[in-house]
Amino acid sequence: MSFKKNTDPDNATIILAGATGDLGGRIARSLLHRGANVRAIVRPGSASEKLTALRREGVSIVEADFKSVSELSKACAGGACVVSALSGLQEVILEAQRVLLHAAIEAGVPRFIPSDFAIDFTKTPRGSNRNLDLRQEFHERLDKAPIAATSIFNGMFTHLLAGEAPLILFPLNRVIYWSDADQPLDFTTVENTAAFTAAAALDPSTPRHLRIAGDTVSARKLKEIASEVTGQEFRLFHVGGLRTLDNMIKVTRTIMPKSDAVFPPWQGMQYLRNMFSGNGKLEPLDNSRYPDIEWTPVRVVLAAR
Repeated sequence: MSFKKNTDPDNATIILAGATGDLGGRIARSLLHRGANVRAIVRPGSASEKLTALRREGVSIVEADFKSVSELSKACAGGACVVSALSGLQEVILEAQRVLLHAAIEAGVPRFIPSDFAIDFTKTPRGSNRNLDLRQEFHERLDKAPIAATSIFNGMFTHLLAGEAPLILFPLNRVIYWSDADQPLDFTTVENTAAFTAAAALDPSTPRHLRIAGDTVSARKLKEIASEVTGQEFRLFHVGGLRTLDNMIKVTRTIMPKSDAVFPPWQGMQYLRNMFSGNGKLEPLDNSRYPDIEWTPVRVVLAAR
């Protein structure tokens, strides 16, 4: 099945929130590469070095208060799609995005892509993941809004396997897992996610949900890949079942001091719990929707670490 892309991307203006972040910056560059006009909305006083780099690449910058519908509405005027790459907790995912959504509607923007870049949280139980609960709540608000919306699910960012995600223990030559070593897990690079999002922003025919995975591998397959790229033998380490992981999350939350961190260690555990349970599995995949995107497998990312 073929899908119609934006017929005249040179005349399309995409409104981007969160352009100073890693994903947002990559989305901006991917949009420019596809011939779009990119207007980034930033908070007053945002990092000047990042803004200078964005301007140098051709992004127009508009400062606006994310608590002001009127200011954001003016910034959204003439946009073909609003893309949110904002990252944060309730004040960002629920509040700032809510104001941005209302501004997009008031400005007559026809489409909205929220910051839903994650596993498929439409299938995860409420209360199982704090960050995804926030996205679920905004997702429900968005479904009731008079605007076409598209959520893009990408699994886990692949680069986390080489660092922050505690699945591959390189110093110990171990790949840890809970429950099932053969449970399929979805991974996508930030660059691939950005490229797909840019293509979707310029595509007026996108459905409500799009699902992508640069690679889908199990813990057992990760063991094979890690052994191959390092030249050392890795082994599987079964930590326990999902109930064990639940207890680890509970203990970690109890002993850790309260903070406003977006990704504390227990949040990462919640994410892994959703992945190993299979609840957040992405299917069917929409990788073929934009054939020009070359998907980066896990092996390439681990080999480059």
